[in-house]
Amino acid sequence: MGIVMEPKRPYIIREQAGTTYYCACGKSQNKPYCDGAHEGSGLHPYKVEIEAEKNVAVCSCGLSAKMPFCDGAHKSIA
Repeated sequence: MGIVMEPKRPYIIREQAGTTYYCACGKSQNKPYCDGAHEGSGLHPYKVEIEAEKNVAVCSCGLSAKMPFCDGAHKSIA
């Protein structure tokens, strides 16, 4: 699929309430946020509604079953 991620650890971010778009293609220059780099790839960003200010762990390896959020799948990467 050509997705390039950084499998070291999730992005831990304090998010404000509102709509957030997280990168799904791995090409964004503003990871974990979408910057439109996916254009023409057929991929679309993850649209997330944050209801109240909170900390989130955003997946950086692309293996999470809870995308765009981390589920610890990066720990299985050797």
